[in-house]
Amino acid sequence: MTLDAVNLGDVLRALNLNPTNASIEKLGGTKKKGEKLLKLDEFLPIYSQCKKDKDQGCYEDFLECLKLYDKQENGTMMAAELSHTLLALGEKLTDAEVEEVLKDCMDPEDDEGFIPYDPFLRRLCEKDSE
Repeated sequence: MTLDAVNLGDVLRALNLNPTNASIEKLGGTKKKGEKLLKLDEFLPIYSQCKKDKDQGCYEDFLECLKLYDKQENGTMMAAELSHTLLALGEKLTDAEVEEVLKDCMDPEDDEGFIPYDPFLRRLCEKDSE
């Protein structure tokens, strides 16, 4: 059995890991199909290394981060701030990627532009582990 290295990130994420694109590249992932094939005995050390790496966040880490934007301390934040945060911090996402994440995971804004961030994170982390 072999694994095309272009799919390395998808496979690691399917195994409940959350590596960044930079980590995947560092671990041997490629951007083009067919550039590199990994055998199982080559994949297992990559999986182990990725599991040990600390550059992945989990639900609790992300929740603490979004609490910083919760000015009213009621479990909500401005949808615009969430969008800006996704665009500006961490691994860079395109406008289209942010729009897709928000469409898939965010509850509708209230009249003042606030959204509950806990359901957003739960959906996002659930999708991440699929």
